Amino acid sequence: MTALDTDTLRRLPKAVLHDHLDGGLRPATVVELAREAGHTLPDTDPDGLAAWFREAAGSGDLVRYIATFEHTLAVLQTREALLRAAEEYVLDLAADGVVYGEVRYAPELMLTGGLALPEVVEAVQEGLAAGMAKAAAAGTPVRVGTLLCGMRMFDRVREAADLAVAFRDAGVVGFDIAGAEDGFPPADHLAAFAHLRRENVPFTIHAGEAYGLPSIHQAVQVCGAQRIGHGVRLTDDIPDLVGGKLGRLAGWVRDRRIALEMCPTSNLQTGAAASIAGHPITALKDLGFRVTLNTDNRLVSGTTMTREMALLVEQAGWGLEDLRTVTVNAVKSAFIPFDERRALIEDVVLPGYALCSSPRA
Repeated sequence: MTALDTDTLRRLPKAVLHDHLDGGLRPATVVELAREAGHTLPDTDPDGLAAWFREAAGSGDLVRYIATFEHTLAVLQTREALLRAAEEYVLDLAADGVVYGEVRYAPELMLTGGLALPEVVEAVQEGLAAGMAKAAAAGTPVRVGTLLCGMRMFDRVREAADLAVAFRDAGVVGFDIAGAEDGFPPADHLAAFAHLRRENVPFTIHAGEAYGLPSIHQAVQVCGAQRIGHGVRLTDDIPDLVGGKLGRLAGWVRDRRIALEMCPTSNLQTGAAASIAGHPITALKDLGFRVTLNTDNRLVSGTTMTREMALLVEQAGWGLEDLRTVTVNAVKSAFIPFDERRALIEDVVLPGYALCSSPRA
């Protein structure tokens, strides 16, 4: 049996579907950009700032968790900053063994420096392209698609949906709504989701994190989401996790292969889960749900895909087959064409896992 130490885990091909650009900056980059922007940070030492983010986000409250983004968003208001953040985003994924990633952000939160919405998207896409070119040249290719987010508590969700349609041939692969979940139901934005369906643009919805089954039901049955961001509260509809007795909503999600974008460390920080060992990701995986493993916000959670895998191996008893399953699940559920997904699985993911499981790995 292959020892799943950190080096082995880092070499495994990975896919991440739920990762926020403004939650994944390098600490040193935040410090440098804040200095240029004249923004005051709680700590100007990169290591100290990284620790501050982890501690501030670990309050057990989603609203306080979201408040930490005041500092990352403050430094993402210029074209130059967006170019740098996007390029570094790709290079950091490549260094972590990620072969496919989807990065999400809300363009409406990056306008105070004078950029227009399309200019924000153009800058991020240019930065991502530069990062992908550098990663490929270094022998660590990674494919990154973009999800544009609308903020569910504001009134520009339809504009963000229009942007996703406008840039769908320029690297934007889908759409999401983000922000405080409780009190801001996804059904408030039905017009945006109907528009996306008409235009054949796929979308996911943050649901079942800070609010329960009604949020998931609306996202899936009312709005038509193809994936669910987090979805940990789906276990409220599974009376017997061990025996596998599913309620109607849970059965619908499993039977129709609606992917769950699960983020263990982030869920511990926001109080959506109590421990890695008891996180619903393991039980839902074992029950046959299309579970995927994600980082959510790498800076804010102090994490990487390698770390998320290591935590599940060490604290939830996961093995190589479990990690391969969630990786294949993620690529199957990616918002890119079927032939690209199949090629990633057959040519990259499965051979990579086979190599790590061989006696010489």
